[in-house]
Parts: sequence; C-alpha cells; structure tokens
Amino acid sequence: QVQLVESGGGLVQPGGSLRLSCAASGFTYDYYAIGWFRQAPGKEREGISCISSSDGSTYYADSVKGRFTISRDNAKNTVYLQMNSLKPEDTAVYYCATGPLPAWLASEYAYWGQGTQVTVSS
Repeated sequence: QVQLVESGGGLVQPGGSLRLSCAASGFTYDYYAIGWFRQAPGKEREGISCISSSDGSTYYADSVKGRFTISRDNAKNTVYLQMNSLKPEDTAVYYCATGPLPAWLASEYAYWGQGTQVTVSS
C-alpha cells in the first residue's frame, strides 16, 4: 500500500524557516519522482518543487526559487523541502505526491499525502 506522510508544518514568523518531510512507503521509492504542492484557501493547488528519481534533478516554481530547496534521502525513503525566507503568501497546506516523472500538473501524480499546514504570520 502506497503511503506518503508529510510532517514539519507549523506557525512561523515572516523571514523564518521550516523543513517539511515526506516519508514514503509501500512502493519502490527509488524509481519515482516526488513533487511538492501547496494549496491556499480559495486557490488552486500549485506545484512548487519536484525531484527526479534518476539523477536527482530538481525543479522549482518561480514563486519559491532561491528560497526553497528540495532534497531526497533514498536510504530513509524521505524527501525534504527546506523553506527559508518565508512570506505570508507561503501560507497553505503543503502536500507531497509521487509519480513516474517530475511534473507540475497535479494530475501527473498518482499518490498523495494528507498534507501539512504551514502558516506564516507575525
């Protein structure tokens, strides 16, 4: 049974940092890409970063480029999203998802975690 579990969300002040984790189980983790998405109230789910399985290539949306860093630890079946210089507009529920290739469309990912809330506020 494929399972993705996000953790690490919380309340942080503007300019602060958080590290999200996405722990994967139930599939051949090494062969699949992982994507991070977020969804703010009243907005569509937005792809913000993804990482390939083959060579670890990373991709970032313009909205987070230079502030967020995605990485994977295959020994721990875990992908991380280090978020620095957080802004109030980063407030959203953050989801990780897995699929065969890195992609920006949510429809390209077959399995999703339950999400973790990130709130950036003073």
